[in-house]
Amino acid sequence: MNSFRSSRTCGCIVALACCQTIAEAQPVAYPAKGQSAQQQQQDQTACASWAKSNTGVDPAAVAATPPPPTGPAVGGGERVGGAARGAAGGAVVGAIAGDAGKGAAVGAAAGTMAGGSRARQNKRNAQASAQAQSQSAMGTYNQAYSACMSGRGYTMQ
Repeated sequence: MNSFRSSRTCGCIVALACCQTIAEAQPVAYPAKGQSAQQQQQDQTACASWAKSNTGVDPAAVAATPPPPTGPAVGGGERVGGAARGAAGGAVVGAIAGDAGKGAAVGAAAGTMAGGSRARQNKRNAQASAQAQSQSAMGTYNQAYSACMSGRGYTMQ
């Protein structure tokens, strides 16, 4: 029974988080001065255009922005650089131990793995940065849109 309650609570929290994100993505306008649905639609269109031109942010373009590139081409330099550094260090250690070739091979493998780890971290950082920029741009746009709609007699949520 407790696990059911717990999972239900988690589901509600997730649902609220989704609603919060959607609400932040597009402010909701409520007619405060008896505006008709047709008038509200005209005002929303005009304010969206005004916000876009004054902020330089196009919500459709922000939503359609592709994520940073991924795949084998991304991070290749880090792996190659890691392999080279690992091979050099391994050769030195191997030379001291009497087999520079084995040391270089072990060092190259370790360096490749370290370079791959660095590439993954760089990818995560790029994705987080792109997401933060999108959120900031949408926040700027939403403020302008809300200001315009408020000026036309709407309550914004």
